[in-house]
Amino acid sequence: MPTIRPRYVITETERVAQALDAAAKRWPAASANRTELLRRLVDEGHRSVIELQERHLAARRDAVARTSGAFTGVYGPNYLAELREDWPA
Repeated sequence: MPTIRPRYVITETERVAQALDAAAKRWPAASANRTELLRRLVDEGHRSVIELQERHLAARRDAVARTSGAFTGVYGPNYLAELREDWPA
């Protein structure tokens, strides 16, 4: 089918074959169509990557929220001005 989109060639290595065989068990209706199984694996992998990114982002936001204000009061109101007094002019 003509397309202007890039195409990719994937060799069915042992790992790819194992992934496709596992996908055939997961989606038995598509088990005879390895191309469709490959598409489904890509979709499933994409979902997994997005979910992992969202979990990492949530963990980072949680860390920021937990540590927010942890250093409040460590430096006095004139800290910077006093520090700058020691700098050469």
